[in-house]
Amino acid sequence: MAIERTLSIIKPDATARNITGRIITKLEDAGLRIIAQKRVRWRTSEAQKFYEVHKERPFYDDLVAFMTSGPIVLQVLEGEDAVARNREVMGATNPADAAPGTIRAEFAESIERNSVHGSDSPENAAKEIALCFSDDEIVG
Repeated sequence: MAIERTLSIIKPDATARNITGRIITKLEDAGLRIIAQKRVRWRTSEAQKFYEVHKERPFYDDLVAFMTSGPIVLQVLEGEDAVARNREVMGATNPADAAPGTIRAEFAESIERNSVHGSDSPENAAKEIALCFSDDEIVG
């Protein structure tokens, strides 16, 4: 298995409920190591740029509004097959379909307010990490 990096975002619904630490514990218990982390509040332009791939989709404006509604926690996770491992521990996007014990099964409020984001491929992870972190912020 390859050592990879992936981006993780703990979304505003989770930071508002003060469950950041519980989510981080699940990530670390899954063998993922946090090599960069910061709590920020995105400006509209930052959320628009990050989710630009969804610009033509009907949920885009609501997604941008949600992701700018409160603080988020941005993380770079590292580990063996980090992208797949993170997606496994997050669970299905729709919490109703998420496996028991996953982040979304335990903490998501709805398909829109599903507590976390994770990169869906190593290629997208590299792009997302570069959007959110400078090289000197990734300290391992």
